[in-house]
Amino acid sequence: MPVVPTIAQDYPDWHKGRSQFSLWYVEIHQPELLDYLEQLRCAFSDLLFTPNTRQFHITLFVCGFLNQQQIYNDDFSAAKLNQQLQQLQLLNIEPFQIKIGKMNSFESALFIEVEDSSQTLNLIRQQLKQSANEIAPLNYCPHITLGLYADHLNSDEVFERIQKIQQHSFEFDVKQLTFGTYVAQELQGPLSVYQQFNLGDL
Repeated sequence: MPVVPTIAQDYPDWHKGRSQFSLWYVEIHQPELLDYLEQLRCAFSDLLFTPNTRQFHITLFVCGFLNQQQIYNDDFSAAKLNQQLQQLQLLNIEPFQIKIGKMNSFESALFIEVEDSSQTLNLIRQQLKQSANEIAPLNYCPHITLGLYADHLNSDEVFERIQKIQQHSFEFDVKQLTFGTYVAQELQGPLSVYQQFNLGDL
């Protein structure tokens, strides 16, 4: 089965002139894990789309375009964000641990699996859904994206290379959730922090 390459274009039918696309995510700060992820990205750099300045992260909930007015279905207002923050406070979740698993491949991207044995990520997602519909309501698969594919190639080639590379597992504590944005017109551009929520804070 062939992978789906990323095409370098503006995608105006998607952003409709809006610039700030927003999401909840988990930031990764552990130096050893960041080094490992960068090594894997470099090992597969010949397959991945560049430039890629987006920080490694775990997407939690896709909100939509940050906009004060609800014009399109995928607009997301500051009022909805405030409602979500209130919902998170009601949940009162303590810091929890997740595990970084094996390399894998979506149809369009190379990624690392994330194991959440406590199902806390899903619990948080359900709470966020109380105030807003998710823009990408697909089956949730927590992961860390290493990169989008640049060209057409057979997925069998990708999996063969994955099997040959040395992989490691990591565990780390999630102590904070981040709401941030990226510029829609900048493909794989960096995430900018807009709001943070510390777990365990009342």
